[in-house]
Amino acid sequence: MILATNSDWRPTASVEVLKLRARLLERIRAFFAARGVLEVETPILSAATVTDPALSSFVTRYTGPVFPQGQTFYLHTSPESPMKRLLAAGSGPIYQISKVFRDGETGRLHNPEFTLLEWYRPGLDHHRLMDETGELMTQLLAPHYLLEPMERLSYREAFQQHANLDPLTAAINDFATAAKAWQISRPEDRLAQNDLDTWRDLLWTHVIEPKLGQGRLTFIYDYPASQASLARIYPGDPPVAARFELYVNGIELANGFHELADPREQRARFVEQLRTRAASGLPVVTMDERLLATLEAGLPDCAGVALGFDRLVMLVQGVRAIRDVIAFPFDRA
Repeated sequence: MILATNSDWRPTASVEVLKLRARLLERIRAFFAARGVLEVETPILSAATVTDPALSSFVTRYTGPVFPQGQTFYLHTSPESPMKRLLAAGSGPIYQISKVFRDGETGRLHNPEFTLLEWYRPGLDHHRLMDETGELMTQLLAPHYLLEPMERLSYREAFQQHANLDPLTAAINDFATAAKAWQISRPEDRLAQNDLDTWRDLLWTHVIEPKLGQGRLTFIYDYPASQASLARIYPGDPPVAARFELYVNGIELANGFHELADPREQRARFVEQLRTRAASGLPVVTMDERLLATLEAGLPDCAGVALGFDRLVMLVQGVRAIRDVIAFPFDRA
């Protein structure tokens, strides 16, 4: 689609939906105000971006005072890094409702520009943050849904329950056999065929995810250590990532962590992710040295979670496509 030829000026979301968005934002702000959580604003443009190979950033260039020869900046994929800088500076519990940007993400559940609710709670781990996330979601959904009691499953339990496979001990051949049984095509990329997490994600998205959160809030926690991202690793046999996701009606709404605070471990993960990006032919990006300096200075023990606001509106409104709850999606921006 060539955007310049799309002359349709009309919004894709109705005025009724826009009013619903406003009401939900009011209720979110009231929820956090009652709990003494401070609303903050941080930059959308950043000199560094995420190294995660699964995320692609929009790139822009500034020319002018301070950087007269030009400087590359990125539209953020999340406000996580500057919010952690505020936490290290003594902000206490904080939240932000922010526009974020992810290149290449377009579809029924994705728009390259979307709204994210992100908050951090010093002194909590990911289990206690699940409690608070459940409280917020129950308040937001209660007028619209009769929800069954909340469900919590470990990643391992969800796999065993819905795919009859242990994702933490199974070998690639076991995943390949399961995929064939479920009539799921193998990954086309030969590198991906030798990657355990690719097989996990293949079965997760095709078999398990659609069954999660049917008529209830379902929290999935303790992901494989290889999927930790910015989460701590809890020791065990095998070790697991202190991470959770929230699902409702088969749709992922939130992703949370007991945040990693070790600067050496974080740097090692960034370096490994950059190696993966290079091996996959992805663009080279700038490592976030300010986040690493924040961890060196001392990030308070905390948990954080990011919740897709547009998907929440979809759920409340009962529509299937994200464009139905955004005034002007990407093709009409």
